[in-house]
Amino acid sequence: MKISILTLLAAFIFTNTGIGQFVEESITLTTETGAIEGTLLIPESSDKIPVVLIIAGSGPTDRNGNFPMFSNNSLKMLAEGLHENGIASLRFDKRGIGESKEAGTEESLLRFEHYIDDVKAWGSLLKKDKRFKNLIVLGHSEGSLIGMVAAQKGNVDKYISLAGAGFPAGEIIMKQLKAAQPDSIINQASSIIKKLEQGEIEENVPQTLIQLFRKSVQPYLISWFKYDPAIEISKLDCPTLIIQGTTDIQVNVEDADALADAKKESKKIIIVDMDHVLKTVKPDREEVFATYIDPKLPLHKDLIPEIVEFIKADNH
Repeated sequence: MKISILTLLAAFIFTNTGIGQFVEESITLTTETGAIEGTLLIPESSDKIPVVLIIAGSGPTDRNGNFPMFSNNSLKMLAEGLHENGIASLRFDKRGIGESKEAGTEESLLRFEHYIDDVKAWGSLLKKDKRFKNLIVLGHSEGSLIGMVAAQKGNVDKYISLAGAGFPAGEIIMKQLKAAQPDSIINQASSIIKKLEQGEIEENVPQTLIQLFRKSVQPYLISWFKYDPAIEISKLDCPTLIIQGTTDIQVNVEDADALADAKKESKKIIIVDMDHVLKTVKPDREEVFATYIDPKLPLHKDLIPEIVEFIKADNH
């Protein structure tokens, strides 16, 4: 996808909110389908500083890590934690989400590559900003795969996978179905997924699976299924950090192991009692779900220090 125009709209806000004085800028990426909106959080500094491009996960997740019906502020807290350590960040609403709603397209026209190209464009914008010396791409959940593909041929200094899947999406969907559905449904889904993995549309989707494999979403699934995170991460030529929590009910340690095995020189960090929204919780499903709707619950205490250490380390 071609990015037609890059427009930077800066609205400087000098604030003292307990995380110290900072500069917050509204930033807009103008694409052929509409504006994608983001937020730059920049610590005061007379020197050039690192900047982290934060990519949100799947579904209607906004720049702060929140969903339309509930919030946890995980990515907002991540940006603020980086700020406290002298690191700038850019987080944005994906196309079709939040303030980037107008950049969305018809479902049948959306492709996984749209998200990849958007990240590449954000990265190019940040690399041109003379306030920053290093660009770090950090992808959370599905954003991990988007980020690692976008970072392969870009001028990226470091890459961080945060709760990122280690297996192709088709395999993950099948695993989830096997845990909850009868054999009849599993067999039908397996047949559809195999066809999509071959790049073919399935015309005859049973009603029981129509929401998951409706015809309008199949082109997107085809574009997504072709990427294997273990293969894609092996293509990176920059220092790589893989972080996974042990109480994550969406992605698990096995995924982090697969990514680390594929990129031997990467650094893998397993954080005990951290869940998918980066909060501290014991392995109890009800307690885990509660963290998804608590915007005041802080991030796991070990997360920011691990990320900061990696960013500031001379590990080229």
